[in-house]
Amino acid sequence: MLRPSSLGLFLALGQSLLSAQAGPQTIQLQSRTAPPAATQKRRGLSPENIPLVDFFRGTDLQWFGNITVGTPPQTLTVIFDTGSSILAIPSTLCDESCDNQTKFDPTKSSTFVDGGTIETEFFLNRFVSLLRQNYQNPNPGFLGVGVDPVREFEGTSNYDYVLHSASDVISVGGLTASATRFFLITTQSDGWALDPFDGIQGMSARAMGFFGSLISQGLPSLFSLYLTPQAIGNAEMTIGGIDTTKFKGDLIYASLPAFTTTSWSLISPQFFVNGKSTNALKASRHVVFDSGTSNIVFTSQIANELYALISPDIVPHDAEPGSYGIACDKIDTLPAVIDMTFTAQDGTPFNLTIPSSELNVGPFDDDPTICQTLINAVEDVPALVGGSLLKHYYSVWDVGNQRLGFAAV
Repeated sequence: MLRPSSLGLFLALGQSLLSAQAGPQTIQLQSRTAPPAATQKRRGLSPENIPLVDFFRGTDLQWFGNITVGTPPQTLTVIFDTGSSILAIPSTLCDESCDNQTKFDPTKSSTFVDGGTIETEFFLNRFVSLLRQNYQNPNPGFLGVGVDPVREFEGTSNYDYVLHSASDVISVGGLTASATRFFLITTQSDGWALDPFDGIQGMSARAMGFFGSLISQGLPSLFSLYLTPQAIGNAEMTIGGIDTTKFKGDLIYASLPAFTTTSWSLISPQFFVNGKSTNALKASRHVVFDSGTSNIVFTSQIANELYALISPDIVPHDAEPGSYGIACDKIDTLPAVIDMTFTAQDGTPFNLTIPSSELNVGPFDDDPTICQTLINAVEDVPALVGGSLLKHYYSVWDVGNQRLGFAAV
């Protein structure tokens, strides 16, 4: 089942054609092996490797790790989410809606400071509502997160938060930021009950909160992600550096668009499926990279174009608008290699590839004979890719230089 996670802060991105460039160089995917642990020389604020756990329900959904808040430190688990920009955690101020999660207790922290404000209630009704709200009204304070399967795009609210502002000491690994602003969850809707993690630590393209504080202390202004399939394990985030033991060859860097605010996006002039493209797939478009999202999201036009190059048997699944499916006994035989072309900082085109193995997301609840496919359709938003691509690459999120880097694993 699709579990679209954090869908970050989108801009109203115009579409302009880029000139076609011949000969894109695909970063070859190779079999993963668990490399030896990296060693880091400690010098001032040195990089820290943070182990991550894979939330797996038939497919890889999100990756989360530990964070501590307060004095003495209280440990919670969070998604390190490139699609949002704030830290939000459950608290003892929360009602019974947070009972399945670890709650931070501000009364037990000697460094806690009450922010004194109740933030706007965030109506994350459904996947499409969240996307449209962020797309039309980009706001660095908005928490863009939704982590249950796509069920409907209409209906009553199922993904709401009410947040209370605060500040306290925040630590990840051996890195500590004092007097850091964050948010306490005081109530949340039922859509969050399934999740094995507690909260969300935003890691947007503009350093804020915890990460911004560490940078001001001298930590290099980048982080790296090694998101692995469950079968491989040993996933990690490196804050402030790059773990060179986790990839092969050289990193290829691409610059974020000049007008980027908080979203991690790159411009792609062309998509391919199994080496083929169409006129619609050759149009320039922005692609947002979101570490907290499992599937990929395009408009229905692009989704239909991509699926037409895979199989005519992939059709919309009416019970879950925006999703598509095919008979489960057919899906694993389909070639479905999706290449997205980007331009490196040296002007050279390169491809990022989602392999055929990612096409099958798992059976639908309402009909287990039909399997959901990777691509979902939502109108009027930029393209979005998540873990289905990122877990096949080592990725570097360079805030200081406003660029993304990728290398084969």
